[in-house]
Amino acid sequence: MLDRSNELTAWDRDHFFHPSTHMGMHARGETPTRVIAGGEGVYITDTSGKTSLDAFAGLYCVNVGYGRQKIADAIAAQAKNLAYYHAYVGHGTEASITLSKMIIDRAPQGMSRVYFGLSGSDANETNIKLIWYYNNILGRPEKKKIISRWRGYHGSGVMTGSLTGLTLFHNAFDLPRAPILHTEAPYYFRRPDRSMSEEQFSQHCADKLEEMILAEGADTIAAFIGEPILGTGGIVPPPAGYWQKIQAVLDKYDILLVADEVVTGFGRLGTMFGSDHYGMKPDLITIAKGLTSAYAPLSGVIVSDKVWQVLVQGSDQLGAIGHGWTYAAHPICAAAGVANLEVIDELGLVDNAGATGAYFRSELTKALAGHKHVGDVRGDGMLAAVEFVEDKDDRAFFDPGKKIGPQVATALLERGVIGRAMPQGDILGFAPPLCLTREEADIVVKAAAAAIDSVFANI
Repeated sequence: MLDRSNELTAWDRDHFFHPSTHMGMHARGETPTRVIAGGEGVYITDTSGKTSLDAFAGLYCVNVGYGRQKIADAIAAQAKNLAYYHAYVGHGTEASITLSKMIIDRAPQGMSRVYFGLSGSDANETNIKLIWYYNNILGRPEKKKIISRWRGYHGSGVMTGSLTGLTLFHNAFDLPRAPILHTEAPYYFRRPDRSMSEEQFSQHCADKLEEMILAEGADTIAAFIGEPILGTGGIVPPPAGYWQKIQAVLDKYDILLVADEVVTGFGRLGTMFGSDHYGMKPDLITIAKGLTSAYAPLSGVIVSDKVWQVLVQGSDQLGAIGHGWTYAAHPICAAAGVANLEVIDELGLVDNAGATGAYFRSELTKALAGHKHVGDVRGDGMLAAVEFVEDKDDRAFFDPGKKIGPQVATALLERGVIGRAMPQGDILGFAPPLCLTREEADIVVKAAAAAIDSVFANI
């Protein structure tokens, strides 16, 4: 097994172009290669035999945990019976049709149809096209700009990378592109005026949004996109009253709301959707990760009845809508989605995400909030983050070159637990599978405390 692992490592360095990786360091062997061989529950094992508790569920996505036989069997059965057929011009499969109904049955009130893709990025590309189509059909050709937020994450395509508000995804790619704009992130810990209450900061964010709309011209602003809780930008819950204040501004100027629920959809916040959790009223919802728990690639756009009626009007005027993906509603992926949603229901994972997630965050806070270099412990549902500061009283941040966050993530992995060093800050993120138990949460907290102590002992 060791010889095979070494062979794979060599092939990896010579042939595999990894996403979000320092390419030179990896190719030269200056960063580790880890070949994952298996998984069960909340644990993964690599080809060297090392087992780790995956407290980030892959990339927020293995919601039901690893090794669910029911989903594997559904994939195998679908592959055997019908591996593929397209969804164009009215074609469907039992799996894709069933999954569409299951999604709408669970979606927030007012949602009507599901358009399937393969990733959150392509789902948000679909959203952009639908928003532009919608306004053209309504005779509003100037109403095309889309407002996103700094630190938001919405994909890595040309337009979805433009929606994303993180410089890592813009550098040297000539992004962001028009007509994408960015407004202030609802990041209370990093608020410009520390005297602001959460409600005051929420009003500040809403005021900044309205200022942008008025400066650009309300008749040019088509939509606003936001994650219910900022994910890759730092796992940042919205401050009190934020979504209600934002919604009021959008309603005032007839601007569509896109809820990017790639991370929060299907239980991560202790509710089926984050939109319900925070009282959002979206016109479009982006879904992906939790839809299949990443057992197969599948994404979707949930379209509200309000938007659907305009799309139908457009089709009556122009004929068939000129948008499609070859693998949209792929039957193997749809079969995985059906089985995954059944597992979520059967195991009560939405409720567990709320209850065990609250316990996990409480224990994290008890263990870490008093540390002189821990500035913030935050989260919601089965999401949590720890942000490190050089000086807690002055809210002074470390020099990014010290890479405190990555150092802590590495020390955590050495203790058998996977967390994620988040970009644009020294932030350690957690997004465990929704099946996490209290005992497993305790393991994560103990390892995190030890990792943090070991790193700061050498600073």
